[in-house]
Amino acid sequence: MTLRYENKEYVIEKPLHEIDETTTTPEEIAFYNNYHHDAAKFACIKVATMAPKLQKFYEDYWPYDMCLDLAEKFHTKSIQECYEVVNSLILCKLKEGDSICAHVQRMQRYVDHMKKLNASFDKEFPIEMVLKSLPPTYDKFILTYHLNNTKTTLTQLYNLLQTVESGMKKNHVPFVTC
Repeated sequence: MTLRYENKEYVIEKPLHEIDETTTTPEEIAFYNNYHHDAAKFACIKVATMAPKLQKFYEDYWPYDMCLDLAEKFHTKSIQECYEVVNSLILCKLKEGDSICAHVQRMQRYVDHMKKLNASFDKEFPIEMVLKSLPPTYDKFILTYHLNNTKTTLTQLYNLLQTVESGMKKNHVPFVTC
């Protein structure tokens, strides 16, 4: 955020190369000095925000190299973690008689976790995952939902499902239009 705010993102996009001051122009020397200053400032900020273990390791890294190394170390972990969250989301099924409230909240936590991992998916994905996780007693609701082709948010879907759940507890399934 600091880099973006100060338009200094170039220090993580290009490596710092040493220059020979005898063969470079004054403009190149000025650019090198500015880059060196900006990179040193970013490195200090970045290292200061790290866990102590990582601080020690990265204290002598320049921003470009630091970002490459961090990406190499943690990108694979992030992919694996995202896979595990998606797998948990797919396996999440509502059992007959269980609370729709707790179920949708659990699925929302999985979706939020995926967002934190920078997983990309469209707005319909969480809604479809919730609908696919419902037991057969919700089949009429799912059919009605799809026939009405309504674009809803997960919160709106949750409210509709609560209405259906309360109707099921009274031994009748209300006809809910979406």
